Amino acid sequence: MDADDRLVPISALQHWLYCTRQCALIHVEQAWAENRFTAEGRVMHQNAHDGDDETRRGLRITRGMPVVSEGIGLTGQCDVVEFHADGTVLPVEYKRGKPKALRADEAQLCAQAMCLEEMLGATITAGCLYYGEKHRRTEVAFDEELRELVRATAAAVRACLAEGKTPLAEYEPRRCDACSLIEVCKPKSMRFKKGAQVWFDTSLKSQLP
Repeated sequence: MDADDRLVPISALQHWLYCTRQCALIHVEQAWAENRFTAEGRVMHQNAHDGDDETRRGLRITRGMPVVSEGIGLTGQCDVVEFHADGTVLPVEYKRGKPKALRADEAQLCAQAMCLEEMLGATITAGCLYYGEKHRRTEVAFDEELRELVRATAAAVRACLAEGKTPLAEYEPRRCDACSLIEVCKPKSMRFKKGAQVWFDTSLKSQLP
């Protein structure tokens, strides 16, 4: 890989923690499909990015700020970054729904903060996730456990991108039914046998001997 290929999109960390197959479909196979959830999320992100930067007494708000970390090998964009007069830097990530399992949203936000720390020479101890369903912010502390999750996930995604292989499907209703890529992935028709590391398409079951 060349230098640019080493940089993992920050969004891929959230995709990986939500579903490794989803991450590979998007970032290896370049597959994408939209549903109501992704459309609403896209509009929310556009609104956050496209607004004007603001300066108030003791506060500067920057929108759509590009960030990069050569140390961790990440690149992406912050929805909003708040610069407070006391030196506090606060990244804010907008999400349409509610918190996801496995700290996927928290890892994405922390990755943004780690990029900002490298770029600004600052220490960022916390950020905020704004969930559209709740209409309020949730504060996220960037402790060492979360930072290590970011580093480990970035390494796992980088290895997946380098290998260029998509993990096999495992159907999990709560996760899969909400995914916009369900028709691309077809997790209901593909079954993954963990021990044997094999899969088959159940739609072809009648053709088996």
